[in-house]
Amino acid sequence: MSGHSKWATTKHKKAGIDAKRGKLFAKLIKNIEVAARTGGADLSGNPTLYDAVQKAKKSSVPNDNIDRAVKRGGGLEAGGVDYQGITYEGYAAGGVAVLIECLTDNKNRSAMEVRTAMTRNGGNMADPGSVSYLFSRKGVVVVPATGTTEDDVLMAVLDAGAEEVRDLGDTFEVVCEPTDLVAVRTALQNAGIDYDSADMGFLPSVQVELDADGAGKVFRLIDALEDLDDVQNVYANYDVSDEVMESIDA
Repeated sequence: MSGHSKWATTKHKKAGIDAKRGKLFAKLIKNIEVAARTGGADLSGNPTLYDAVQKAKKSSVPNDNIDRAVKRGGGLEAGGVDYQGITYEGYAAGGVAVLIECLTDNKNRSAMEVRTAMTRNGGNMADPGSVSYLFSRKGVVVVPATGTTEDDVLMAVLDAGAEEVRDLGDTFEVVCEPTDLVAVRTALQNAGIDYDSADMGFLPSVQVELDADGAGKVFRLIDALEDLDDVQNVYANYDVSDEVMESIDA
């Protein structure tokens, strides 16, 4: 996506914004609880939990909070909430397709909040299936570019199932099939290459190119959705050039 994937753009926009730190922590903790409830509290036997814990640690979530979330999710400590996953679909300005992943204990509340955020920010809800076909489920590992090269990353993950390594400037993004995510992450670890996150998410098969005005509208909608407590991830199939990103940053 011209170096501006969902992961990179989200990280770029949220860097240093302390107001959103608490919300980020809460979402990471929720991920840990759900992963532990689904696959058990043993990190060595639950790769999804392992990755959720690693991501929380990279984001400076306190270890005590992480440990308690693992125990709650694994049933080892009282107080866990039974979150359910639900995905909403819609369109942003310029016909950009949007997928919104939620973890919630109240689907009616989530639906209302997502719909309100969409309509207030120039978006429209869409029927299930009308947008999701434009995306593919992939594994994505984000590697900081400091101290390593694209060739280093490529050599490490080539035999582990990686499909593509993208140079995004500050980071490299390794794309693979979801079933190869653990192998790719492990290959990087074995090569001594640090990574920021290993997630499963959605990558678009078709992109919509945006000018500065359209990009501003889409980013505002994504920000509004990500501000919702029940929303875990937002994916959109926009394509923004470096020049447009620079004009928005300015």
